[in-house]
Amino acid sequence: MRRADRLFRIVEHLKTRKRVVRAQEIAERMEVSQRTIYRDIADLQMSGIPIIGEAGVGYMLDKTHILQPFIFNTEELEALILGAQMVQSWGDDKLAKASAATIDKIGSVLPKKFNEEISGAFLFSFPTKEKRQGTNLMSELRLAIRNKNKLDFFYERADGEASQRTVRPLCLAFFAPSWLLLAWCEKRQDFRNFRLDRIGDLKTSTEKFTDEKGKRLEDYIECQKTYL
Repeated sequence: MRRADRLFRIVEHLKTRKRVVRAQEIAERMEVSQRTIYRDIADLQMSGIPIIGEAGVGYMLDKTHILQPFIFNTEELEALILGAQMVQSWGDDKLAKASAATIDKIGSVLPKKFNEEISGAFLFSFPTKEKRQGTNLMSELRLAIRNKNKLDFFYERADGEASQRTVRPLCLAFFAPSWLLLAWCEKRQDFRNFRLDRIGDLKTSTEKFTDEKGKRLEDYIECQKTYL
């Protein structure tokens, strides 16, 4: 679990408790050490979260203090909701479900005023028939990028020429209506973009790669700056 997620869950856990909660209980719930919880609580208190208590005694949230679930204004919330809708429209099934859950979570904690404004939003993104072009590969590609696994696949260019490729996947980019895989291509020994709808027989290799200067995403971005 990322530390930011853990801090959020600690606050949420304390919000639902009407009694003092011992650090051991929180640690067991978060699957970390008590020492880690002590540090987390101290950091939350320093950031202004009204947590009362001390090590060895326990902690509780000051119920007289209203925690604002979001510090976003209406336009920022509209941007978040629209972005989530666009992911539902153009992402793979797992991302679409995650986006739907995100919208539900945002709506569940918004003050009534913001909920009414969001429900009356005039920005929408709807699914299209072209959504499925290549999106069935996205879950596997995202996992390979995250775990740094090489990929093997056949790729057919626009002119019909096909070739076998072994690549280091770096990121996914959306250029409507197509998704692109940016990767370091071992065949070309250079960065290449591959349209997902032209990738065939995709296999995730057990061979992993380590970041090497000149073959990383930041190197590609730096190269692109010279053309801007």
